Amino acid sequence: MEETKDIDLKYKNKKETFMGSILGFFIGLAVIVPGISGSTMAIIFKLYDKLLYAIGNLINKFKYSFIFLLPIGIGAVLGFSLGFFGIQFLLDLLPFAIMAFFAGLMIGAFPAVTDEIRKEKLTLKRILLFLLGLGIPIVISVTSTFVQGGNQSLENLKFYHYILFVFLGYIVAITQVVPGLSATALLMAFGYFVPIMKSVKFSYIQNNPMVLLVYVCLVIGFIIGLISFSKILTWIFNKSRKTAFFMIVGLSLGSIISMFFNPDIYKTYQSWANGEALFGLDLGLGIGLLLIGAGIAYLFVRYERKHSQMELEI
Repeated sequence: MEETKDIDLKYKNKKETFMGSILGFFIGLAVIVPGISGSTMAIIFKLYDKLLYAIGNLINKFKYSFIFLLPIGIGAVLGFSLGFFGIQFLLDLLPFAIMAFFAGLMIGAFPAVTDEIRKEKLTLKRILLFLLGLGIPIVISVTSTFVQGGNQSLENLKFYHYILFVFLGYIVAITQVVPGLSATALLMAFGYFVPIMKSVKFSYIQNNPMVLLVYVCLVIGFIIGLISFSKILTWIFNKSRKTAFFMIVGLSLGSIISMFFNPDIYKTYQSWANGEALFGLDLGLGIGLLLIGAGIAYLFVRYERKHSQMELEI
């Protein structure tokens, strides 16, 4: 693999450092909320290339990369914590409305992703890559909703299960660096999202201490995946950035669609059909929050576009 060009990872000011923390927050939140993509937010914040470079060079340029990743890591811990203790509760209480709000954020942010391929020539290869990207999140969502045969168990595991968890950690890492892929949806497709979330309790760990080995395997796979796949993506972008972004645009659009079709939301649709929930109230609140989320995100995209244009003119 060819050497990639050095990228300046220094934050220019406190604002950029803060944006790094916000990016990390969405990366952490993406582990909990299906369809949320931290990498998509990295594109909006103009930090995506830096993020890939820093992760890919974490070993051979540790101090340089670590300083850049530190605010992102702090934000990720906060995002995961809020998602685990707060957002998950809200998703249980008002699943459609909360999901609609986050979907609105991703819809409002979507134009920032398409900026990369604006005015680019359409070719058969690029169209096929877009369609492939569009289909992957949808297939994962359908699989997690209809095909996957229920939640798996983290108890009485065999040796090969731990190898599987290393693999799961690896592909979860891929979802963190590839815009449009959702760690939550992917874990749901394998049947491990709910078991893993429910296992993060002192009482569960006390009764099933071998679950700690599951966490270790996930972390090992995650670290290997982050570093190796970041290098792969950086190399791909150096070779054919614009063409690769056609697939990323498809992935981002597909992830938005998948937010309205996953196991949790499907239960809401069933409760509407069975008269167990107020369809009109849920739908109305959801549409309202979707519009608010889309408006907030799009205003931010416009602000970043204007700010970037001003920097170019200086």
